[in-house]
Amino acid sequence: MKNVKTSYFKLTKSENEIMDLMWKEGRPLSRSEIIELTPDRTWKPASIHILLNSMLEKKAIEVAGFVQSTKNYARTFVPSVTADAYAIMQVKSSPVFSQESIPSLVSSLLEDVTDTGILDRLDELVSSRRTQLK
Repeated sequence: MKNVKTSYFKLTKSENEIMDLMWKEGRPLSRSEIIELTPDRTWKPASIHILLNSMLEKKAIEVAGFVQSTKNYARTFVPSVTADAYAIMQVKSSPVFSQESIPSLVSSLLEDVTDTGILDRLDELVSSRRTQLK
């Protein structure tokens, strides 16, 4: 996954199932592997081509390379964004999201933090941002 700012996209339910698998596996996957690893999928295996092409068009995934599959070669795919980056993208693109909503959002997320190291890192991020704005 490249560390490049990605333009906004929204995944369908079926595309999200594929993306969740890719994030979980953490390695390039071919079409046949995706079908094999999603036994409880809500989409039909025959639609994998359409789903992957849609995800490529949205730039949600990218071609990682090729693997030999019987006598042919199959493309492998990886996510273009992390699961965290995708979640943040969805929050920031919400019509109700604004700078004023950031404190309540962060406060809500902080309720689950039990590691003081994470709080220290957040302090550093806030201090760094404050310095950038001066």
